[in-house]
Amino acid sequence: MAEYDLTKTIIPYLDRHLAFPLLAHLVETNIFPVEQVRAAQYELAKGTNMVDYAVNLFEQLHPDGEVPAEFSAKREKALSTNERLQQEAQAVLDVIEKPEVAQAMRQDKNQNLQFLKDSYGVTLEQIHALYNFGQFQYSYGNYSGAADYLYHFRVLSTDNELNTSASWGKLASDILTGKWDTALEELNTLRETIDSRAASTPLLPSSSHLESRQSLYSRAWLTHWSLFVYFNHPSGRALLLDTFLSPAYLNTIQTACPWILRYLAVAAVLARSAAGASARARYALRETVKIVQMEEYQYADPVTRFLTELYVQFDFEAAQRELAQADTVVTDDFFLSEFRDEFLDNARYLISEAYCRIHQRIDISDLSARLNLSPEEGEKWIVNLIRDTRMGADAKIDLEKNVIEINRPALPIYQSVIEKTRGLSIRTQAMGAAMARAVRNSKSRVVFHQAMFNWMFFVSINGKGPAYEDVKYISK
Repeated sequence: MAEYDLTKTIIPYLDRHLAFPLLAHLVETNIFPVEQVRAAQYELAKGTNMVDYAVNLFEQLHPDGEVPAEFSAKREKALSTNERLQQEAQAVLDVIEKPEVAQAMRQDKNQNLQFLKDSYGVTLEQIHALYNFGQFQYSYGNYSGAADYLYHFRVLSTDNELNTSASWGKLASDILTGKWDTALEELNTLRETIDSRAASTPLLPSSSHLESRQSLYSRAWLTHWSLFVYFNHPSGRALLLDTFLSPAYLNTIQTACPWILRYLAVAAVLARSAAGASARARYALRETVKIVQMEEYQYADPVTRFLTELYVQFDFEAAQRELAQADTVVTDDFFLSEFRDEFLDNARYLISEAYCRIHQRIDISDLSARLNLSPEEGEKWIVNLIRDTRMGADAKIDLEKNVIEINRPALPIYQSVIEKTRGLSIRTQAMGAAMARAVRNSKSRVVFHQAMFNWMFFVSINGKGPAYEDVKYISK
């Protein structure tokens, strides 16, 4: 199933350290030749300060080869750089970790910087040493140490660009150390930062286009990094649905990375078994099916085609075939492999529910075959399904004829209206927010155009010289 592997598609959106776990998973799955995966690991490791790891990979690739001398020089340089940066950073940490300094800290960063400068002579350059050492520790493979230094730097720094960079580094460090609660907090912080920058759109059209493109890239990167958190945090799948179905990130997925639809589809299927998420899960599943159908021309795999065949084409035989392939795809996927059994269980439930919804008399053997189960397993599955769901009052099993008879009462008209309009309130809120942003932008452009008209009128009275041409250019 190498054609459905997304590793080489996802890696360009990751930091090289985040790519190592994906490549290690490929070694275990044997989808690609191990030598090729080792070579990819080695090429990534060469760009870091993890010299011993790179040497180990080189020796695996070339058992009889001699280790290049450049690694020895690189190791010595890394050790000396680490010692120098540690001394610079430790001088700042010794100050800010004093109890009296910690008690004197306030919410205002500028006030804190002035206090540290006046009382202890700490300068901005010394505070930047925390960032430099944290960044070096990350490249060195000491992710927990990197997270600590980047956190302390962000507490003191007033440089927005470096603070954002430190947030990315701390998120990667928390992911690689498996601190999923902290990683989720960092993920939300970065998401708020990106959204706030996107909301403050500059006035000039060229700058607006550049800012929109930058926001798209940032959201695309955050979408891929978030997969580590959402598929490891206990509440991650529900949070993934909330994030990826929001207008901004849904637009990012459709525009820049449609392959993320695989993870959206799996999360929608897994949501069925989440506690207390029945109505929410049904809404997420309906929206996901619509999006998967809409973007089928851009991306499709057995997971997305399973939903399309089941809910769009109502082709149960095709859905059965796609589910059999989706089993392998989910098993081989780095992010999804741990959810293989839960995914299959929920997918079979969805097939059973859809099949029972359009039939009144169902042969148990036929339904078992559609679920890729033996007759005995299928009978147990169907009995448990009827017992644990709302079908219990409407369905009866005739063991002599080996069939299920379903007598479903007609749905009241008002209930039909409620079901069809359930998602309108959410869409209305999204449209209202979009219209409000459009109105704000249009008002600012009206003010801008009025000012440009006045400037052009003033300049034209004094002759069409260079100033007139400059104003004309700006107005365009």
